[in-house]
Amino acid sequence: MEITGPMLDRFDEILTPEALDFVAALQREFGARRLELLEARQARQAELSAGGMLDFLPETKEIREGDWQVAPPAPGLEDRRVEITGPVDKKMTINALNSGAKVWLADFEDANSPLWENCVAGHLNLRDALDRTIDFETGGKTYALRPDAELATVVVRPRGWHLDEKHAQVDGHPVAGSLFDFGLYFFHCAQRQIDKGKGPYFYLPKIESHLEARLWNDVFTRAQQLLGIPHGTIRATVLIETYPAAFEMEEILYELREHSAGLNAGRWDYLFSVIKKFRTRGREFLLPERNAVTMTAPFMRAYTELLVRTCHKRGAHAIGGMAAFIPSRRDPEVNAVALEKVRADKTRESGDGFDGSWVAHPDLVPVCREVFDGVLGSRPNQLDRLREDVSVSAADLLAVSETPGDITEAGLRNNVDVALRYLAAWMGGLGAVAIHNLMEDAATAEISRSQIWQWIHNDITLADTGHQVTKELVERIITEELAKIAMEPGYDEKLFGQATALFKEVALDDEFAEFLTLPAYARMP
Repeated sequence: MEITGPMLDRFDEILTPEALDFVAALQREFGARRLELLEARQARQAELSAGGMLDFLPETKEIREGDWQVAPPAPGLEDRRVEITGPVDKKMTINALNSGAKVWLADFEDANSPLWENCVAGHLNLRDALDRTIDFETGGKTYALRPDAELATVVVRPRGWHLDEKHAQVDGHPVAGSLFDFGLYFFHCAQRQIDKGKGPYFYLPKIESHLEARLWNDVFTRAQQLLGIPHGTIRATVLIETYPAAFEMEEILYELREHSAGLNAGRWDYLFSVIKKFRTRGREFLLPERNAVTMTAPFMRAYTELLVRTCHKRGAHAIGGMAAFIPSRRDPEVNAVALEKVRADKTRESGDGFDGSWVAHPDLVPVCREVFDGVLGSRPNQLDRLREDVSVSAADLLAVSETPGDITEAGLRNNVDVALRYLAAWMGGLGAVAIHNLMEDAATAEISRSQIWQWIHNDITLADTGHQVTKELVERIITEELAKIAMEPGYDEKLFGQATALFKEVALDDEFAEFLTLPAYARMP
């Protein structure tokens, strides 16, 4: 393996010859299959663009009708009523572990800007946290870990199959970002987690088929063999955040059953995937502006109800979606309205049978915990709620056109504003960014730019102004919104220049970029 990124302070503790050999072994064994599966995604997209439709797979009917269960909950994952998500920087590592949440999703994916420094330092932070040698001081305030018994269980989210780690090459080819992130964490921290009475646990993003889940399962099996760790020690929760995966939930659980920790309703990326997969299919798959799409929309309701039904049928946890609100200590009125929305969202999820849910900020942990405490009491989960009353058809999942809401100039401007701010932050090394009291990550930026692309290509007229959404209109709005941002303190002309060029590429080009992070990462040093 060749490392082309700089060896900064203490990086030699993570990028050891033994750890790199381990990652290289995984890359050599599984890299070709990964590329084949990425090609299969392209073939499936071509079928959909040509008029094909998503449906439950006839070839896996026996799995859906079979009698099987996933592995029982692993130590530290029995009770998941509140999970907090965030990047793997030092401050977030300490705050998330101390937050009172049951689980921390330590994120190398959508909440992490994949600067080389962020990716490797994140592994140092996780290892130091497990060794209790991590601390952080800023502005005269010191951050330190609480006793182990009070800390959240670490669950790592590696990058998706589609992303490379360009600073690490095996036999002249970039290592899969997923295998780089998984391999380094597993090599350094699996035994540390086991020694603490838990284990190496993962969240798996962007999966589009059960065959992609099968690849992860084979990676897990091989990794455990190479390090002499008992089979089934790894547990993984799959984010159902792509449209095709919603039609293969049972199959995904089945492929990972010995390593499965359940499914999560990754709702922001799910909306992006709906747009992406059917972007050329006209108004039947046209969503209103992003803030108008709620979890009560019929096709979103079908998706979450089916997820709970599927998980509990197989003995797997069902984890709810993100509460992205960022509390403001300066505006109690904004807080009151937003917290009521968070409470209503978590009340709906807990009432539907979810075993827990996500928050993006430590101040939301008490609200989420209170709601789930009210349903669970002292029980660790509600796996016994089988939701046999739920019956969801393919047509229910595909009923995008039944989503209420408008497309307005205010919504268009918000998409432009959020995308520009987020992309500038991302290029500067931040992957989770507070914008207008919401925690934005790559998934919400994807919704913003893909909606604009879809509106331009479907001759959409704005409900409040009557103007048609064209490239020229969007370019004018970009200029106007950028001028507003430029008046704010801390404006960085270089970063916003890069963000503007990138945004125009992924929102205005005739060809649709599969992920904005691909051209963004190409621009990154």
